[in-house]
Amino acid sequence: METTDNRLLLEECGGKHRVRISVDRGGTFTDCVGIFPVEPTAKDPSGERVVVVKLLSEDPTHYSDAPREGIRRILEIATGRPHPRDALLATENIESIRMGTTVATNALLERKGEPCALVVTLGFRDLLKIGNQARPKIFDLSISKPDVLYQHVVQIDERVTLVGYAMDPRPAAQNQSDETNVVVGRSGEHVRILKTPEWATVRKQLQQVFDTGIRSVAVCLMHAYTFTAHEEEIGRIASEIGFTHVTLSSHLSPRIKIVPRAHSATADAYLTPGIRRYVDGFASGFDAGFGDIRIDFMQSDGGLAPVEHFSGLRAILSGPAAGVVGYAVTSYSESEKISLVGFDMGGTSTDVSRFGGEFEHV
Repeated sequence: METTDNRLLLEECGGKHRVRISVDRGGTFTDCVGIFPVEPTAKDPSGERVVVVKLLSEDPTHYSDAPREGIRRILEIATGRPHPRDALLATENIESIRMGTTVATNALLERKGEPCALVVTLGFRDLLKIGNQARPKIFDLSISKPDVLYQHVVQIDERVTLVGYAMDPRPAAQNQSDETNVVVGRSGEHVRILKTPEWATVRKQLQQVFDTGIRSVAVCLMHAYTFTAHEEEIGRIASEIGFTHVTLSSHLSPRIKIVPRAHSATADAYLTPGIRRYVDGFASGFDAGFGDIRIDFMQSDGGLAPVEHFSGLRAILSGPAAGVVGYAVTSYSESEKISLVGFDMGGTSTDVSRFGGEFEHV
């Protein structure tokens, strides 16, 4: 009787009543929650039923994708109809899917990301090895230098500088905008172009990297947060050569400090190809791709992003952030204002967090 009622409610009103699905895809287990309308009863007058499905994230003998398998099981319960594992899932009964995933987190921890190259201004090949020279454990006798994510470095013979600063090799012009080699950057600062790259040489350098098998590249040049032209031309050349993923720091994270900008670009180039493959593989199991389903992924900042805007950089803390947002909503009392400590233990990593009434974004 219950499955019949479920089916009628899901199919009435032209499909207005459909299943809302949330997925937590971890390295070891995947948890799926489905919420769909049912006939209200005296025992449960809410008119909704909640179904929870837990399964292994990797079980290739039974299914190829854990979230999709969890959704299939939920649809069988909600519609009262069988959904064969080897068939594409129908999207007509799905309203939305929200997913938090540790795919990027685990790829970073286990160093299983995409082989990539870093393109930097000439003279800065060791930029990320040196970093900002912070020494958090200054008295540690066994300091281990962190590994970098890239496999190759390409140094571009280019240079721009901000006009009017002490390190500028020439004095600032009285009318800066009249100089042919001075442009106004995106931030409003005047930028002097000291050296424009030889684009034929750049193409040759990138081709050499491409020939090694690298297909993902991160580009981070000096002052590119305000002067983007050189990065954009390098990105265009890289795409022409055949690189399947190109990250420009000036587009991804246009911030004034080159070290964090380079870290962000490299992490994106290292992780995004894997994320895109995962998302594309997930979508391939539905009869119309994602059709008109609303698909949102949890980002590291605790917000949701549409599937087309989800990237490796924003996915690093997708799973952990979802846990924090969840217990902040369900467990924190505004009247008592007692801080909460969250302990999110998975099969690959464990995350500890504290919530005291508001989120801190860093």
